[in-house]
Amino acid sequence: MAINYLPAEEPDAREVIALIRAAQRKGIAIPGDVTAESFCNELVQRAVQELGGLDIVVNNAARQFSCDSITDITSEQFDETFKTNVYAMFWITRAAVAHLKPGSTIINTTSVNAYEPGENIIDYAATKGAIAIFTKGLAKQLAPKGIRVNGVAPGPFWTPLQVTGGQPAEKVPHFGEESPMGRPGQPVELAPLYVLLASEESSYSTGQIFGAVGGRGGP
Repeated sequence: MAINYLPAEEPDAREVIALIRAAQRKGIAIPGDVTAESFCNELVQRAVQELGGLDIVVNNAARQFSCDSITDITSEQFDETFKTNVYAMFWITRAAVAHLKPGSTIINTTSVNAYEPGENIIDYAATKGAIAIFTKGLAKQLAPKGIRVNGVAPGPFWTPLQVTGGQPAEKVPHFGEESPMGRPGQPVELAPLYVLLASEESSYSTGQIFGAVGGRGGP
């Protein structure tokens, strides 16, 4: 497995690589900024070289900042949100497809915001809608090659996005309470969906968006 992360996230990356290696699997750490097209191409090439090929691609990078009004969203914020969430997915996937063989799978991360957008994160929500449509269209294109493409649409989950400006500070203590389950999800509750879509157990699923929303919204 090869993982990408920002250089500032090095301690977290080391922890993840240690867990991979503890499971007696190969773990490759590739730091860099996916908002740069050149790095996305380099990321794929390094992964192919160090792993000996690719058969699963997971696009999960995201940027989210809460703004109460569209007038508060700068062009710089809008641009970086789209570059992180949409452009990086496109660049990485485009570079990876040449290395994927029949039986391979691509998993993109969309969101409940693609269907039920939050009024304070409209730029983020727009990227998640784009990801869902990209996923469905690419699935049709790659199905004849035996490559499956699916998406996961999380609802309210505790991730670094929420506490680093993704939600207003006053809303963070109550994040996820509006879901029928009355709480946000934990990342460990989301992981099985990615594992399923990466495995042959989902061999007849492509162009699908799988929701994990705690009972509200979603595909």
